[in-house]
Amino acid sequence: MQDSIERKITIKAPKEQVYQAIADPKQIVAWFPDSIEGSLNKGDSPIFNFGENGKNQIYVEATQPSDYFAYRWIPGSSNFEGDVLSVPNTLVEFRIEESDGVCNLTMTESGFASLPVEVAEASFKQNSGGWEFMLERLDKYFKER
Repeated sequence: MQDSIERKITIKAPKEQVYQAIADPKQIVAWFPDSIEGSLNKGDSPIFNFGENGKNQIYVEATQPSDYFAYRWIPGSSNFEGDVLSVPNTLVEFRIEESDGVCNLTMTESGFASLPVEVAEASFKQNSGGWEFMLERLDKYFKER
């Protein structure tokens, strides 16, 4: 069982703008969840609403404006609301590096090997394709600005 998914994209924008697209509730809904209940500050537990695909509560693990944003969630769950830290979860990390007005964004989701066996493989497969789709949406978000 693989433990992590890593995806990289290049975005032609300053890292402050890329960070805001990931960590600002008003902007993240343009490419990721349909809506969000709550804020995305360190220690917060907002709920991502994915419409027909359900709601997922997350726990914001870290915020380092313009450089790094991380949260924990329950992959493979279509309706999890509760204490994310009380059950097996994965860590989603966004690292942003900028050079000459172009950002390299690395998204890593890790912790699949610690999930219950009955959900680990399916969650890994679902999220592998899911991150491809979502990061394409993020890239499109910046190209249409």
